[in-house]
Amino acid sequence: MSVRVGVQLHPQHCTYEEFLEAAKACDKLQVDSLWLWDHFYPLYGEPEAPNQEAPITASPHRGAHWEAWTLLTAVACHTSKPQIGHLVGCNSYRNPQLVADMARTVDHISGGRVVLGIGSGWFERDYTEYGYEFGTAISRLKDLGRNLPMLQERLAKLNPPPLQKNIPLMIGGGGEKVTLKLVAQYANLWNGFGPPDNYAAKNKILTDWCQQVGRDPKSVERTVLIIRPDELSTLDDYVAAGAEHIILGLGWPFSVSGVQRLLEWRDARG
Repeated sequence: MSVRVGVQLHPQHCTYEEFLEAAKACDKLQVDSLWLWDHFYPLYGEPEAPNQEAPITASPHRGAHWEAWTLLTAVACHTSKPQIGHLVGCNSYRNPQLVADMARTVDHISGGRVVLGIGSGWFERDYTEYGYEFGTAISRLKDLGRNLPMLQERLAKLNPPPLQKNIPLMIGGGGEKVTLKLVAQYANLWNGFGPPDNYAAKNKILTDWCQQVGRDPKSVERTVLIIRPDELSTLDDYVAAGAEHIILGLGWPFSVSGVQRLLEWRDARG
């Protein structure tokens, strides 16, 4: 089986120029996909105060950070080969019909390479500091389920339409009762996480949901985000667990060594 590979660049603790050079380097290496996340504050790095301990949802970390959609537009302008998108965008932060219009516009800017990634959201500091209602995990999932049809309806109405006949939709998350059902109903790509045995279990549940809603399970591309260097030694295990597209998360300072290792593994598979 041919496996696609990608890179998620973390838009934190760097200058715009540094981020752009990293995106260009990935493009030159010919990765299949290039992603960034959708947050307003760093998820890790130097804490606000020495020895401060707080859960990641409280975001004790400080440092530079960049907004996702405007930065993705720059990536669209300065790359030419990979699919580009957010892994994943937060449903809570923007009107869904506006998101559809933004995705359509960046699809044209990129020459038809956009994937519209979306999830229900989880990072509490983003919500509280930007004035969004955090709600509960259940309420955020309900909001996502409500907004997905609106996204699709607006994409179908836009003039001019996207360059791609249908912009691919990625949904991230592993919730077995709601999220994976939404993937089966709406998504072209699903992103999950390891370890491989966990990924395999979630992958099977997604297949079951596809069958229940009358969807061909093969029509949903299975992606996995690997976030630790040691996971590069388990790539074959992820493929055995059902992954078709492996995405390497990279923080700063950016290094191509992990990307090159991933590409060498891909090319050796043929």
